[in-house]
Amino acid sequence: MSSREPTLADVAQLAGVSPTTVSRVLNNRGYLSDKTKRSVADAIEALGYRPNSLARALHGKSTQTVGLIVPAVSLPFFGELGVEVENALADAGYRILICNSMGRADREREYLSLLVGNRVDGIISGAHNEGLGEYDTIRMPLVTIDRELSPSIPNVRCANREAGAMATRALLDAGCRHLLLLTSRSGPRNLREAGFRAEAERAGCQARVITVPFDTPTPRRFAMVQSRLDEARAVAPIDGIFATDDLAGAEVLEWARTRDLSVPGDLSVIGFDGTETMRRALPHLATIRQPIEQIARAAVDILLEQMEGAARRAVDEAGAPPAPTLEFPGTLIPGRSLNL
Repeated sequence: MSSREPTLADVAQLAGVSPTTVSRVLNNRGYLSDKTKRSVADAIEALGYRPNSLARALHGKSTQTVGLIVPAVSLPFFGELGVEVENALADAGYRILICNSMGRADREREYLSLLVGNRVDGIISGAHNEGLGEYDTIRMPLVTIDRELSPSIPNVRCANREAGAMATRALLDAGCRHLLLLTSRSGPRNLREAGFRAEAERAGCQARVITVPFDTPTPRRFAMVQSRLDEARAVAPIDGIFATDDLAGAEVLEWARTRDLSVPGDLSVIGFDGTETMRRALPHLATIRQPIEQIARAAVDILLEQMEGAARRAVDEAGAPPAPTLEFPGTLIPGRSLNL
């Protein structure tokens, strides 16, 4: 058996037709007899031939492939998001290429170049890196998930500000008055933080925020979380913590255990995401569930509209209308970590 992949020419030779005829069969172009179609199909099956999607792209044809860029599918939210995006694309006849940026801007740039170079039909980006100018040069169909890249790029996400306020109200309803937010990046783009601050202010409580960067290596992360929480507790009491993802919520619970703090007696804790993975691992952690399937399918629907020409993605031009931001509400999932 040959060690190389069979080519279109090999198929043509076995079927007894020209390479042009094989191409016409593959692309369903022009009149061809049933006998010819069967001969080519039999040759393809016998050789295990796979059409070259890059070659198809170079001839202006769809590769039926979409790229998805995420920080890491090992993180429960992005793992489940990847599954839902893949399911939605498969329903429409498309395949997926998943790229893990690992929170690094250089790696995201490399994957972006790879996807564009391989002529995928569209890109869905859910990575967290900021300030990547490369996206401004892309003219192919493009959608983001929970990421504001440009006014011209549609963004699909959970209604983060409202969901952050919901989490904070849950802590307040549990009797907490000394609130703390644990998040990866503080600032105006963190809408969960904005909801937390607004709700804490409405209740007359101080809103304190501590950060542990998203790309902190796993071996160092928990030690950093412990250190930041210890420092915050040394400055002022803490009786309620909102962690902006469930993994951070799990780290808060472990910190409380090692400091002999009872949950929810001494400390109430609420997380964010509500993935099936974390619900099975920590069923007692109260959280805000993101509607991951709805988010994924809406992002795919918008991308398909762009790819099929039903909607044209505006580029950054003077007078161009901003792209839509589509938000879905989160849901409070009670748990024993919250004394409600």
